Amino acid sequence: MLDERARTLLKTLVERYIADGQPVGSRTLSKACGLELSPATIRNVMADLEELGLIASPHTSAGRIPTPRGYRLFVDTMLTARGLDTGMHEFSAAREQLHPDQPQRVIAQAAHLLSNLSSFVGVVTAPRKASVFHHIEFLRLGERRVLVILVAPDGDVQNRVIFTARDHTQAELAEATNYLNHHYAGLSIEEVRARLQGEVEQLRGEIATLMQAAVQAGSQALEESDQVVVSGERNLLAVQDFGNDMGSLRKLFDLFERKTELMRLLDGSSRAEGVRIYIGGESRVVPFEELSVVSAPYEVDGRVVGTLGVIGPTRMPYDRMIQIVDITARLVGNALSQK
Repeated sequence: MLDERARTLLKTLVERYIADGQPVGSRTLSKACGLELSPATIRNVMADLEELGLIASPHTSAGRIPTPRGYRLFVDTMLTARGLDTGMHEFSAAREQLHPDQPQRVIAQAAHLLSNLSSFVGVVTAPRKASVFHHIEFLRLGERRVLVILVAPDGDVQNRVIFTARDHTQAELAEATNYLNHHYAGLSIEEVRARLQGEVEQLRGEIATLMQAAVQAGSQALEESDQVVVSGERNLLAVQDFGNDMGSLRKLFDLFERKTELMRLLDGSSRAEGVRIYIGGESRVVPFEELSVVSAPYEVDGRVVGTLGVIGPTRMPYDRMIQIVDITARLVGNALSQK
């Protein structure tokens, strides 16, 4: 779409704007691009880039700034990854402090590390728990109220209260407990649900009803156990792009409160390999033109179990953010994989 001259000017403009935060004029481009071009030629190329929607001209300046589309082209085709010149001592210190026997602490420290190194917002999802029943038990609490106790293979216990259509005696609940543990223990919730659909007519009515309730309770327990840790929200107050726009800031802080939406965003990232970048509302979950997300999945023993990332302004040093996110994902995966 662009010839080499236009690509060089766009790359230079994006890099200067990321570094300085000021609209870039033709005179600045002429000095920085390294090309022997007249001011008139540069202005013509800038006009072409603006017509393509890659740059825009703020009302208050004769200079240009990149649009989300311009950032996307820059990130996809012009970005050169560089090593981290600073922050390596923070990574070394973090490696010593990430204790594999304390996974929640690992997640919290990772979010803090991402925030500190990026100066933006760090977000980490806790490892997903295996959706497997190791043991199920029903206890009668009162009329039509039953406590479902779900024990996972790792010993994690989830308790849920369910309401039944009719009252059950403890003897009936014990019978259902024994039947379910004998026939379904060790299966994932999805496998139990699939088998239950085919076997429900063969099961006694109360056992089928209790099994369906247990599957529903198990699904809810797993959804609620998914956790997002957010660190550094206040860093956005110092970002020039947001500092004077209280409306945008309020929307951003509302987003961080609605962690289920962040879960949806990061869950999408977990299905991709390596670092993923959303620019200017591309994620739909973070629908702000001024905001970008750099994220990556992390693995435990070769299996993707969570995602982490940095949320900040579109005017961020993407090469550095990619390195920070990538290294942190590896650190977290290594820490949680240790036995």
